[in-house]
Amino acid sequence: MATAEIHPVGPGEFTRIAEMHNLMFRPSQNAGFFARRIAGKRNVLTLIAELEGKPVGFSCGYELRPTTYYSWLCGVLPDVRRMGIASQLMAAEQAWVVEQGYEMVRFECNNQARPMIHFAVRDGYDIVGIRWDTRSASNLVIFEKTLHPHE
Repeated sequence: MATAEIHPVGPGEFTRIAEMHNLMFRPSQNAGFFARRIAGKRNVLTLIAELEGKPVGFSCGYELRPTTYYSWLCGVLPDVRRMGIASQLMAAEQAWVVEQGYEMVRFECNNQARPMIHFAVRDGYDIVGIRWDTRSASNLVIFEKTLHPHE
C-alpha cells in the first residue's frame, strides 16, 4: 500500500484533473467540463492524490441536499491502482463530509466498473438503486453510505 498525499484544490487545478480524467475515462473532457458541473453547487470539495509529487488520482463532489454529499467523480491512474489510493481519497472525503455535518454520502457507478462496485460494498456502501444513463447508454448503480461522526 502506498501512502498518498491528499490535498484539497480549487478550480485552478481543473486542467490537471482533466488530464488525469482523460487517462482513465472516455469521452475526454477539459477543465471547462469540471467548472460547468460544479457551477452553482454548494460545498464543493475537490481532492488530488499525489505520490512523490505527481498527481495520481482525484475526487470531486458537492452537496446534493442538506443532509447528503454527492461524490460525483473519483479516479486513480491505471498504473497505480490497487495501491490503496482510492481508499485514501474516499477516507479524506468522508472525514471532510462528516466535519461539514452531512449524514450520508451518495455516488453512482457504471455497472461495468466491477472493481469500484466491489470497493463500495467493502467500504460499507449500500446499493440503493439503479438508473439508466442516456449519455453512456448503460445502467448506473446508486450507492449510499450513512456516516457516523466517529468513523
